[in-house]
Amino acid sequence: MTNAATPTFDTPRSSGIATEDRYSRQILFPAIGALGQRRLAAAHVAIVGVGATGAAAASLLARAGVGTLTLIDRDFVEASNLQRQVLFDEEDARNSLPKAEAARRKIALFNSDVTVNPHIADLVPANIAELLAPADIILDATDNFETRYLINDFAVQQGKPWIYAAAIGAYAATMNILPAPLANATACLACIFPKPPTGPVETCDTSGILSTAVNFAASIQVTEALKFLTGQPEAMRRTLLSYDLWTSEHSAISNARPNPACTVCGQRTFTHLAGEGRPHITLCGRNSVQIHEHHRPVNFTYMQARLAQHADIADLRFNDLLLRFRRGAHTLTLFADGRAVIQGTTDITVARTLYARFIGA
Repeated sequence: MTNAATPTFDTPRSSGIATEDRYSRQILFPAIGALGQRRLAAAHVAIVGVGATGAAAASLLARAGVGTLTLIDRDFVEASNLQRQVLFDEEDARNSLPKAEAARRKIALFNSDVTVNPHIADLVPANIAELLAPADIILDATDNFETRYLINDFAVQQGKPWIYAAAIGAYAATMNILPAPLANATACLACIFPKPPTGPVETCDTSGILSTAVNFAASIQVTEALKFLTGQPEAMRRTLLSYDLWTSEHSAISNARPNPACTVCGQRTFTHLAGEGRPHITLCGRNSVQIHEHHRPVNFTYMQARLAQHADIADLRFNDLLLRFRRGAHTLTLFADGRAVIQGTTDITVARTLYARFIGA
């Protein structure tokens, strides 16, 4: 936890709204109080994924007065997001605005005192230290176990707490992970799930999702984060909690103690952090393929002029953050770092071909 100096409550911050007015009802809650509110103002939370769960968590944290948020997301807003992703609106979807930037703009409208650092990026071994090291705690709001295992490797290596969260259909799950040398260390993700799921994996595109399940997961996740950030880690839950909001079935599996035989927190073998077995191209889970081309900056003005020469390209447009166009049944979205999402296929060969032809090898 950072111990940086924080503003006194009788002084309005940059918004012109006094802290004691904005957070008066939260300060009245005995477990937070004035001291807890000052700690929140000095805190830094990183959220990996700013889709449904991440947007809800970011909104709750910003409204609670967490001083700095780092938001990391590789995707852009679409119309199908609006049913459950609370920080976005129809204009964001029409403009295909990257989610991290859209979230930053919305948070600034209701709490301009919060510093938001948006990163339009995929979290990978090459950038994880730069993006996550400054944070006091990491919140998982991703849609895949590959990234979760990467977060787990980094958090265990650095002794940094993180909170797993997932939602699908009416089901929500969350688990606090407090690695050593934190007091009363818990099991890590690999202790509970030594290997990622195999076979078909449910996604919101195959099983749907209720916004209530998303908000349930985010509410629990953020509450647990507030306990840590206000200096009360002993109050944090030590179970993997799962709840089906439709059937009311629920369970809690203890993660109170690390598994000594765990390859990650026991043997300290960080294969995901080393990038072993990480594919160059990963599926996004919504009839799309993502192609990684990091550290390859793109000149959108030049690219737009080059693509305009292709007669079979439609809806070509770009802004400072991305370039997008449609070619037949496929839509290609190119980000400033060279990364691209090809919608309309899950065939990696097709995606590679389209990327090579229109963007370049």
